[in-house]
Amino acid sequence: MTDDPDLAEEEIPEPGPGEEGALSAAEAEAEEAEAPVAAAEVELLNDVTQLYLNEIGAKPLFTPAEEASWARRARAGEFAARQKMIEHNLRLVVNIAKHYLNRGIPLLDLIEEGNLGLIHALEKFDPERGFRFSTYATWWIRQSVERAIMNQSRTIRLPVHVVKEINVVLRAVRHLESANGREISIEQIAHLIDRPIGDVRRVLALNEHIASLDAPLEIDPNHTIADAIADDNALDPEELLQSNEIGDLLGQWVAQLSDKQRQVIERRYGLGNTDMCTLEEIAVDLRLTRERVRQIQIEALDQLRRIIKRGGVTRDNLL
Repeated sequence: MTDDPDLAEEEIPEPGPGEEGALSAAEAEAEEAEAPVAAAEVELLNDVTQLYLNEIGAKPLFTPAEEASWARRARAGEFAARQKMIEHNLRLVVNIAKHYLNRGIPLLDLIEEGNLGLIHALEKFDPERGFRFSTYATWWIRQSVERAIMNQSRTIRLPVHVVKEINVVLRAVRHLESANGREISIEQIAHLIDRPIGDVRRVLALNEHIASLDAPLEIDPNHTIADAIADDNALDPEELLQSNEIGDLLGQWVAQLSDKQRQVIERRYGLGNTDMCTLEEIAVDLRLTRERVRQIQIEALDQLRRIIKRGGVTRDNLL
């Protein structure tokens, strides 16, 4: 489909399966209990869309003479003429809106925004200048739709001039795809619009949509994107294995101490699933003085150093 404004005179095809009302990937994986409700909503939305397309498609197209006559009457303030001009150009809005599918806004919403542009174009249109209304209105309809996409479809709002750059590139993409019928390259796009390849690549990157962290994974719809993101604070498997090995060794070394030394070390440093305790707390429980507990701690640490040294483990191995 081209961007020719005379597309208003083409027959409007029925909306395809990928248009408004189609279930998103997340909805398709909803619970079975909600499936009948979702299906009914989709069917209703498809029916509403088709009814609207049928209604506006039934309006006959104006001849140039009829269009000029009704446009003059609308410009003079006649309400009925204004309504007739709008109704007979709604199919132009639909054809333009379809160029912007898969941009984050449903088809019916795109049509609604385009209709606002159509109304604005009618308010400014001067039939005495000799232009067809469809030619004049096309610019206003596109501007209204593109501004809506810029404001509503992106998590991060882009400046107007950036959105215009994106639209220029996307129009070139559509043109090349329809002309070639195969996958196109960035070089072809850049050549068509006479822009540097780097600029085209940058603009296409800006057009990438931001995925929701709650969106399901394609390979496993039962999990979301958030579930697949690595935790920067978590140990990698090798570090975790090494940590477990050190814990096992430490348990073996402490087991070689005397009972008193083992109790003091385990409680002083929170080993063996025990809580860390102060010297005073340990002294009370063991019925010893604080100083005696401190001495046992020093003796136990010295003993652990000798045990570790005999095992051939260095400081570098532990860290």
